[in-house]
Amino acid sequence: MIMKQSFFGGIACSGILIVAGCAQLQPQKASRQLGVAKSFPGWIGPKGAVEARKRPAPEVGKSAPATETKTGTAKEARQTGQTPAGNKPAPEGEIPPPKEEPKVIDPGPPPSDALVLFDGKDLSQWKSDSGGPAKWEIKDGVVTVNGTGSISTKQGFGDCQLHLEWATPAEVKGEGQGRGNSGVYLQGRYEVQVLDSYNNKTYYHGQAGSIYKQYAPLVNVSRKPGEWQSYDIVYHAPRFDENGKLLMPGTITVLQNGVLVQDNVEIKGGTAAAGAPKYHAHPLKQPLGLQDHHNPVRYRNIWIREL
Repeated sequence: MIMKQSFFGGIACSGILIVAGCAQLQPQKASRQLGVAKSFPGWIGPKGAVEARKRPAPEVGKSAPATETKTGTAKEARQTGQTPAGNKPAPEGEIPPPKEEPKVIDPGPPPSDALVLFDGKDLSQWKSDSGGPAKWEIKDGVVTVNGTGSISTKQGFGDCQLHLEWATPAEVKGEGQGRGNSGVYLQGRYEVQVLDSYNNKTYYHGQAGSIYKQYAPLVNVSRKPGEWQSYDIVYHAPRFDENGKLLMPGTITVLQNGVLVQDNVEIKGGTAAAGAPKYHAHPLKQPLGLQDHHNPVRYRNIWIREL
């Protein structure tokens, strides 16, 4: 609608109120002169405009009353998929409303539906890959890689949302892949690289935030050595048929320090130090692993949500 003002008999008129405020003009004629539609929708006729003007405004701090329909309020109509007119079905092509209400959770952190894998107290959720309990050092709410071998969760996971925080050693030693190296292994096979990539050159698909030897991070957002960093990962596991044939590759999204570094990329296969990555069929739920690469990388605040 064009908000053009006109003056008739010293009275300024604009918008839809011009129809009610300027009775000397016929609606069709007024519409042509003012640049509005030639015909009024059902609720904006001259009579409707007058009624709208007379309708009392809601009090400050209170919402306007819900529009009533033959079956209840407009809100109820939206929930049932009906049009405001009553029991008619929603227009063709319109997506019907979901039947189930989204579950309410406390966002935390961690979210109330998350499983805490490390809360700074113990490694009861973990085991050593070489057998027996996990033996990494725990001190001041932090667990540190200490050369006793990689660790994995006792529980298996498939599709998931994972959060963890990590820090490379404050004292810089080595370079390239020998500097602050560790890794997060989804389903024990697909690695998100952990590395000190602050002023540390290496092959691009091997730096922090990479899907190791498959995808370089979109950007390098690594903090200085010794500073805490975070990964937030959304992972969808690959699917295989009963004969072990790949039906759908896995996908992964990674945010490092709150910045997107992997955008729903398709995993090409299991992580390998050399050679092309290949898929090998495996059960849907497999343990999550953290790598011991003989660098004292630290971890804290690890939690996971099954999707």
